[in-house]
Amino acid sequence: MELAAQRRLQTINGHLSSIDGSEPSPLRPNHTAGEFFLEQGYSVVLPEKLQTGKWNVYRSARYPLKLLTGFPDHPEIGTLHDNFVRSVETFRDYKYLGTRVRVNGTVGEYRWMTYGEAATARTALGSGLVFHGIPKATEVFGPFSLLILQQGSCVGLYFINKPEWMIVDHACSAYSYISVPLYDTLGPDAVKYIVNHATVQAIFCVSQTLSIVSMLLYKLFNSDELILLYVKSYELLYFKWQMSLKTFCYTHDLHFFVLKLDLQLLSFLSEIPSVRLIVVVGGVDDQIPSLPSTTGVEVITYSKLLSQGQRNLQPFCPPKPDDVATICYTSGTTGTPKGAVLSHRGLIANAAGVNCGIRLYPSDILINCLFCFLILQDNLKLMDDISALRPTVFCSVPRLYNRIYAGIANAVKTSGVLRERLFNAAFNAKKQAIQSGKNPSPMWDRLVFNKIKEKLGGRVRYMVSGASPLSPDVMDFLRVCFGCPVVQGYGMTESSCVISCMDENDTLSGHVGSPIPSCEVKLVDVPEMNYTSEDRPYPRGEICIRGPIVFQGYYKDDVQTREAVDEDGWLHSGDIGLWSPGGRLKIIDRKKNIFKLAQGEYIAPEKIENVYAKCKFVAQCFVYGDSMNSSLVAVVSVDPEILKNWAAAERIKYDDLGQLCSDPRVRSAVLADLNAVGREAQIKRPQAKAYFAKAIADMYAELSASDSSPKPML
Repeated sequence: MELAAQRRLQTINGHLSSIDGSEPSPLRPNHTAGEFFLEQGYSVVLPEKLQTGKWNVYRSARYPLKLLTGFPDHPEIGTLHDNFVRSVETFRDYKYLGTRVRVNGTVGEYRWMTYGEAATARTALGSGLVFHGIPKATEVFGPFSLLILQQGSCVGLYFINKPEWMIVDHACSAYSYISVPLYDTLGPDAVKYIVNHATVQAIFCVSQTLSIVSMLLYKLFNSDELILLYVKSYELLYFKWQMSLKTFCYTHDLHFFVLKLDLQLLSFLSEIPSVRLIVVVGGVDDQIPSLPSTTGVEVITYSKLLSQGQRNLQPFCPPKPDDVATICYTSGTTGTPKGAVLSHRGLIANAAGVNCGIRLYPSDILINCLFCFLILQDNLKLMDDISALRPTVFCSVPRLYNRIYAGIANAVKTSGVLRERLFNAAFNAKKQAIQSGKNPSPMWDRLVFNKIKEKLGGRVRYMVSGASPLSPDVMDFLRVCFGCPVVQGYGMTESSCVISCMDENDTLSGHVGSPIPSCEVKLVDVPEMNYTSEDRPYPRGEICIRGPIVFQGYYKDDVQTREAVDEDGWLHSGDIGLWSPGGRLKIIDRKKNIFKLAQGEYIAPEKIENVYAKCKFVAQCFVYGDSMNSSLVAVVSVDPEILKNWAAAERIKYDDLGQLCSDPRVRSAVLADLNAVGREAQIKRPQAKAYFAKAIADMYAELSASDSSPKPML
């Protein structure tokens, strides 16, 4: 089949140049259009006989003949464990993971762990889990539903970006455990569901999340029994116990929280019975609570588990490529998390595909903000971390890039007329040069942009955006101000991460590049939204993906798996895309989040949310419409930091954020700025609808009261 396919491909002159499937194609900039192209296009369309149905199938122009399943120069790497072993052998004494240490309230310099040190910790940690009797994963049954995993094979990771997160994940790979990330954003109920659904036996957490884990362990106690939870002082304000409390006290000096439950609670009930071990990252041994022996749960510190593992070293139990590496839970359309099962083979194929389009060097320093959920609450500290680290590669979500954009734009506007004119002249000249394929004058960097570059440490040579769309205006702005390639990728959990990505030499914004070499993409008609593969000038439709990167299915959910992956192996993303010139993929809409208003009009609310979320005051925007009503309503969540700074500048006095939001001057300012370009966010639609149900009903009531022809309310 491969030989026949190769012959057919090579006979199409002008469509595919003669390409050896093992070598990437040369790249060149198009100086006239200011666009990037491969010699024969960004991506290529497979010949008709190799296509599926009537839809054109696109592949990366770098590897059109065969999809990548691994690293071409390292075929021995088949699992995440293999990959890390290779990294340690090659870069043992290189810096790997860094974190800033806080001493007496002062943040110090970065403290680094080498690849070799990380490997040593990985072995000790995995040995510690084996020592505590946590069984490794065994074979999975079923082509899609993955109905059986050995009990206790899953390890929960319930904390944010820290070096220890990576060490735990490496340990899971080395000893054939399945990592299960748990996120604060999911909420306690979702965490409980995931832990039970995946039968998690060990949970790694920090002191902030230990309180939630402990809460789930108990439903009630005898009247004279105490729960001792290690929490930080500020958490007292936010900690809510769902049952009646008889005694409630807090000891500030020891940072202990003591609860005594009411006698009326009649019996003991474990809510997460599979959990046997809780490991507190960053905890102190003498401050960790001892849970009653009846629970069968042991709580220890991360450092103690390391020590136990070092004294009881165990040989690796390496996984096979088709073994499950992780179960990543995503929010379902009904609000119930779905567990996407990802194999080692799929993750390695994805990494190999991405590796074809980027150039990283041993000297590069990467700061990754893609999955750090607290960055939105602690921007000043994050920017300080970035400035101290001085990274060369910067990966983040659009919202942080939007904040950087808004901060620079605001500083320019308040710098005075002459400085603003100088910035605009420099910006326009440099942007025009970049988009025409020319080298910008270094004068503009010396006069204007070098100071801006220092905000990120002055060494960033590559910026990557992911998780949601980045505005073309913001992308162009960053490219000019920081003088480096700015690219965005497109992906989803079910595709093991990346589906497509821009090339670093591409200066055209507003698209997500071409498929990575380890997958192929087609657009399928969505007639109810008037998107078809016959559309002109560009084909449009639902983005579907096939290849080794596609996930194995949703854990214990055969129905939703078959809804996501069809019988030909195509993963249906729910995103609407089009093929623009040069074989670029552009995301234009969302299939799954549409509804119809009373007048029969279909609405894609994410489009509207993305527009209004660009207001500088807006943190998140939720747009909702009901089929019984002809109008839309919106719930807007303000950015407290931005709003408070604005209020201080306007000398508006207030006692709390609620009072500030009720001030007519604030409401007028937010409404006046709704059309400004700034920031954009995504929210969980089902949860938002439920949470704001009363507010939505009230808004519809206001609309009905102001309309001469009343409409039914929610």
